[in-house]
Amino acid sequence: MPMRKPLLAMFNTVPKRYDLVNRVLTLGFDERWRKQVAKACIDTKPDRVMDLCCGTGDMALHLARLAPASVEITGVDFSEPMLDVAWYKAEACGLASRVTFKTGDAADLPYENDYFDAITISYGFRNLTYKNPMRDKFLAEILRVMRPGGRFMILETCQPDITPIRKLYHFYLKKLSATMGALISGQKGAYKYLGQSAANYYNASEVCRLLLDGGFNSVQCKTLLWGIAAAYTAKKA
Repeated sequence: MPMRKPLLAMFNTVPKRYDLVNRVLTLGFDERWRKQVAKACIDTKPDRVMDLCCGTGDMALHLARLAPASVEITGVDFSEPMLDVAWYKAEACGLASRVTFKTGDAADLPYENDYFDAITISYGFRNLTYKNPMRDKFLAEILRVMRPGGRFMILETCQPDITPIRKLYHFYLKKLSATMGALISGQKGAYKYLGQSAANYYNASEVCRLLLDGGFNSVQCKTLLWGIAAAYTAKKA
């Protein structure tokens, strides 16, 4: 896993104030959008759901709040410090019995074929796919553990179509958000990377094409807030 070591080291340094920084930098929109994706996922009536790259557990906990008690919900991440925060939050809000958090590698998930009915990922998809030589492996592994007809639901940064909005958004990501993130968290490098990667990530059409080329079908996209983010749904044939 050598090429992922820098990312792992970076994410291991930010959990303490990760949630606070996200709320401040997105003005709370990240949580609103996670709730929307979680609801859309649970509305499909899955029996087993995985939140991949779950971080501090926000999406998994939204899923647990919305799902019937019979639904198995699992959050997977490669950062143990992130998962420590996720477990703490689950216990604090009384959901520790409703969700499981596991350390795992997105390229080698510890589950049998066709295990999950749905897989969600929020703000982690670009780390798996943007200029990543293991992109095809990640996509193949997601498909492997998802049952035929299952849904892959993605919440990710995007590129506004309107040029002035896109330029303003990129300025915010590269300059303001990186500076504010560093001030709040004390981790300058982490938030410089996050801002740069979001500014350089694919537009909605490119992500849809990536999913289709990766073996998914029935790909749908909904852009959010002038296109600064997008929610995607893709199915396994």
